[in-house]
Amino acid sequence: MLREQSFDLVVAGGGMAGVCAAIAAAREGLRTCLVHERPVLGGVASSEMRVTVHGAGHNHSFARETGIIAELLSEERRRNHEPINENGWTNSVFDQVLYDFCIREPNLTLHLNTSVIGVELEGADEVDRAPHTEKGYYEREACAPSRRLTALRARTLSAEVDLRLAADLFIDCTGDAFIADRAGCGWRMGSESRAEHGEAHAPEQPSTATMGNSIHIRAKDVGRPAPFTPPEWAVRLDDPSYFYEQGRVPNDPHGGFWWIEIGMPWHTIFDNETIRHELTRYALGVWDWMKNRDPEMRERCRDFALDFVGQVPGKRESRRVFGRHWLTEQEVQAHTPFPDAVCYGGWGIDLHTPGGLLAETSEPSAAERYQEDSEYASKIYVRPYGIPLRSLMARDVDNLLLAGRCISVTRAALGSVRVMATTASMGQAAGVAAAVMTQRGITLPELAAEAAEGGPAVREVQQRLLRGGAFIPGVRNHDDSDRARSATASASSRQLMHGLSPTDPAPFEQLANLPEEGAYGLEGEVAQLLWFDGRLDTVSLCLDNTGDADLRLPLRLVRVGHVWDNRKGGDSVLAEGSVGVVPGTARWAHWRVDLADLAPGWVRIETAAPAPGLRWRYARGVMPGHFASRSLSPTRLRDLHASFAYRAAPAQDAFAPAEVLSGVTRPTTSTATWRSDPGAGLPQWLELAWEDAQPIERVEVTFPGSLLRDVHSTPPFYVEPQTAKDYVIEVEGVEAVRVEGNTQWRRVHRLETAAKARSIRLIVLATNGDPAASIAEIRCY
Repeated sequence: MLREQSFDLVVAGGGMAGVCAAIAAAREGLRTCLVHERPVLGGVASSEMRVTVHGAGHNHSFARETGIIAELLSEERRRNHEPINENGWTNSVFDQVLYDFCIREPNLTLHLNTSVIGVELEGADEVDRAPHTEKGYYEREACAPSRRLTALRARTLSAEVDLRLAADLFIDCTGDAFIADRAGCGWRMGSESRAEHGEAHAPEQPSTATMGNSIHIRAKDVGRPAPFTPPEWAVRLDDPSYFYEQGRVPNDPHGGFWWIEIGMPWHTIFDNETIRHELTRYALGVWDWMKNRDPEMRERCRDFALDFVGQVPGKRESRRVFGRHWLTEQEVQAHTPFPDAVCYGGWGIDLHTPGGLLAETSEPSAAERYQEDSEYASKIYVRPYGIPLRSLMARDVDNLLLAGRCISVTRAALGSVRVMATTASMGQAAGVAAAVMTQRGITLPELAAEAAEGGPAVREVQQRLLRGGAFIPGVRNHDDSDRARSATASASSRQLMHGLSPTDPAPFEQLANLPEEGAYGLEGEVAQLLWFDGRLDTVSLCLDNTGDADLRLPLRLVRVGHVWDNRKGGDSVLAEGSVGVVPGTARWAHWRVDLADLAPGWVRIETAAPAPGLRWRYARGVMPGHFASRSLSPTRLRDLHASFAYRAAPAQDAFAPAEVLSGVTRPTTSTATWRSDPGAGLPQWLELAWEDAQPIERVEVTFPGSLLRDVHSTPPFYVEPQTAKDYVIEVEGVEAVRVEGNTQWRRVHRLETAAKARSIRLIVLATNGDPAASIAEIRCY
């Protein structure tokens, strides 16, 4: 049976990129179709593969991706009883969250268990031309016989139904770039040489090698001995050095293990079934080693039984399609500002050793036991960087967008952009771009032509993404229709930043990365960010002196432009000095800096030299933007996802009401957060006021979300404590909205009756745990 359907947009591939692309486009009003070959959504993040979503928040505080991906992950944590154990633990709760979000969109048609089997081109047939390896890697030059796709051909095998899915625009989120390939787009697969683009992470010689595919295992504690006998065809592993000296440490009886990975010598697309079988043989061999022969794990695994062995390999790398901009490692490392940036990355340049389990060592960081300050660790670490819309636009077909690991990047840059929170943000950007093109009546080449200059259509894409909850480095709210931009803000109270002691309650306590000893040794340099309002008399540090004699700690106070500026010394040094520390634990050392009449901004307390014998105590939580870091290299620092204990006198005005009008919704160049005085209790209010009455129909509110760290840190049934639970919105003193039991970080309220108002007030009656009310942004339309 053949069924023909027509849409504004068809999205192929239901991984995280495809789900976010389809939801974004549907919310923007496009009649959207999402077609996915598997029975569940999420791709590598689904219960079939069970890889937890990673992104920029892994390396950087307050860099976690927002927008649709944050809605999905926050809802999964709110609903899910399972803890997160990196890999192997994703369950069907996440599958259902994704399905629920898609089904709830009235403009979205979903086809699951449906494989795209071909494409239709305007006036031409699809292309089936093989690549060559003349340059040392796989390359297929553009051979598109037509510049325009008209439809995808798909098949729902279980229903014996063929589909023809016609549309004006398409987004390829298939991972393997199946649509782009069949449409005749040029692409590469494998490694460029270092000389080709001058990339530090590219190999000396080009290669067809790629990162491998993985499956994961999960084991369960059954409370009694659980013998395991592998099948005869499983690989037998007997050499401890294979695991403990080559970066494959099986340190968790629950399983997981991203390093169960195989690619070369097989082709990650065409030999996928062979790779799946080989991965299964090795996965069972790894568990056999852990259960029966591993001297370090055998006893720990005694009561664990194998509960899950993945059978759908998750891919890291295959085709990369030529787009309108070819993103390189240098641009990633330099966090190059693009006028058409629409999403961002922040994962390191993470390129796994080709061959995986068959290689001499595993991924380089693992092979060196994750040394915190090694040359390699410093080399791969990157700050958050923007990704241009042009890299999401196919070069050779004029109505095809890209999202996911198939976008227009070099292989070295792929090492960073390939992780799922980043690809999900690409998907939302592509979906919104499709909507802007459709509604403006412009073509993809026309949008691409203005993208490099940051023209009006690109700016509209950016502003719609911000309004939809996404974050783009360097881009602020400039929405002319947002009435809040012309308002002044006031509040019932504000929290002044005195600092934190080791015992002070603070936001993000459940997420702070605190070691058991509660302090960080100062054998290397460390630092602490704080907001400076123009005057600072004294800074006090809570330190341990583990020796018998007094010690001194050299310090400097430096100016930094934003929270992710990790250069030691920052922009300039404002003060230098030292403090003496007597023997003992939690000793407060006071440093007189006497700074006044300077511009407000971020400053960082840095230890100026190693100080063996001293430790800096951690605080219990982290105030927005105020996080600690450690030495990464002679010139750079790395985030600790925690805060050191310190005091500032006088207290700094870090969380003023005007921060909700900063144009961003997370700490960057300021805290971008209003917080009420936690000692004043609740309720607390924040008010926007205008000299002239403003027509208001919608009020959109963003509360601070779980931005401190990746989703890995959040426990079961987690709801961000800073989110307002019960609140009221008043218009001209009259209640217009009342919300009870809220768990969402972003809410949109359409007023029952449009009003002209000189003021609106949001009153926080209760939070989900924080003693202070807290708001990141209010918009009014």
